[in-house]
Amino acid sequence: VQLQAYGGGLVQAGQSLRPSCVVSGIIRSIGAAGWYRQAPGQQRELVAQIRSGGITNYGGSVKGRFIISRDVGKRTVYLQMNSLKPDDTGAYFCNVGVNSRDYWGQGTQVTVSS
Repeated sequence: VQLQAYGGGLVQAGQSLRPSCVVSGIIRSIGAAGWYRQAPGQQRELVAQIRSGGITNYGGSVKGRFIISRDVGKRTVYLQMNSLKPDDTGAYFCNVGVNSRDYWGQGTQVTVSS
């Protein structure tokens, strides 16, 4: 099982991005999925998570601006990021529970300029 994250980039404050995370390999079961970010010198923090039944939760700083979703058929998890701020800058990592194990993607860089 591998996770491939892509879709980061360099944008100006107020703009949007939509990173994606694609799961490949043999999947017997799939659980919760989430996006985390890590800014330079900071710990990795939860940005958004989606669980069975489509239940979502978000980090306080992104509530109302980011939306996590997933397409099971496409094995893809999305993070719609709106009204981006310079504080959103960091490496974004996806995490998905597959076959009762946690897997991490390699990270995609998001840089927001003021």
